[in-house]
Amino acid sequence: YLNMDSILSAAFYTGADAIHPGYGLLSENARFAELCEKCNFTFIGPPAEAIRNMGDKEKAKRVMKAAGVPVVPGCDVVENAAEAKREAERIGYPLLCKSRSGGGGRGIRLVKNENELEKAFRAASIEAKAAFGDGGIYLEKYIEPAKHIEVQLLCDNYGNAVCLGERECSMQRRSQKLIEESPSPSVNGEIRQRLIDVSLKAAAAIGYRNAGTIEFILDRDGNFYFMEMNTRLQVEHPVTEMVTGIDIVKWQLRIAADVRLPFRQDDIRLSGHAIECRINAEDPYRNFRPGCGTITALHIPSGPWVRFDSAVYQGYSIPPYYDSMIGKLIVHAADREEAIRKMQASLSELIIEGVDSNIDFHMELLDSPAFVDGSYSTGFLTEFLNGRLAAKGN
Repeated sequence: YLNMDSILSAAFYTGADAIHPGYGLLSENARFAELCEKCNFTFIGPPAEAIRNMGDKEKAKRVMKAAGVPVVPGCDVVENAAEAKREAERIGYPLLCKSRSGGGGRGIRLVKNENELEKAFRAASIEAKAAFGDGGIYLEKYIEPAKHIEVQLLCDNYGNAVCLGERECSMQRRSQKLIEESPSPSVNGEIRQRLIDVSLKAAAAIGYRNAGTIEFILDRDGNFYFMEMNTRLQVEHPVTEMVTGIDIVKWQLRIAADVRLPFRQDDIRLSGHAIECRINAEDPYRNFRPGCGTITALHIPSGPWVRFDSAVYQGYSIPPYYDSMIGKLIVHAADREEAIRKMQASLSELIIEGVDSNIDFHMELLDSPAFVDGSYSTGFLTEFLNGRLAAKGN
């Protein structure tokens, strides 16, 4: 799935006229987007230049800052550990060493003090180089407690853009999301409007087209800061589709076909509440060890406003080569309390045998007081697991 020549050849021999890159793999590869256009295939996504500009996290921050979007205090890419130390003294601890390229939680290390800096810097650089072919690392102030809030955008080819509300993505392990919901329990009407305003301003500044997501860090005082822009379809797009009634993938295709958006920002309404649980083939109780093997039994929950996005089936063999996510369970209800109950019921009906999964772990998380009251932050899961280990030790 990373072989550009093979994908383009398959498109040619099947008579395709467009290529949708999905998420992950080549979805944010500017070179692939350019090759699609050169081979007369419509790339269903933003222009290659937008992918390139936002893929370089250092450049993206400069562009956003120039557009008036608040950014997290930090520095440009540092060349070595000595330079990182000088910048860290200026920024202050705790901070993050972050990859200039890529995402998905790779190439990121938390640094709590000077003694941890050199090791974290080198580890982040090595991981980023292996994952993305680019070991460039920059430093960023670590804000805690923090919420991870992202804003979904749709932009057509005629300068029209809409924001489809926000998603709460703070439930994370290893900087990768586990549970997403919309709307965020931490975002009020005033914060939401500010998020919409700066996101639309950012999209206009880079001439963005198609679907995209801007990710922000939200602090306890209601201040938010640009983190990165994902120039692709997000894994968690279904929760936005549930609360807005807008099919994001359909509009990706329509925008690529040069169709104008028929709705404006004032037309967008958020109805009810949606939650998504990422179903991973992993053992959460053994440091999220990924699993592979054959699914020997599978039962998928159903019912009104229950959705399971997956390609797995009974007898499916999970390979060891890709991300551990094997499905997404999404529910929608009239309010958040009811959505939590519906997700708990749906998880209890979801049966996956033959491989490890995180179904039971999701049940624990949904029942935790911090999730129930919506106060959980990006550091919650670490605290939750530490508390669980301490309880087991006693």
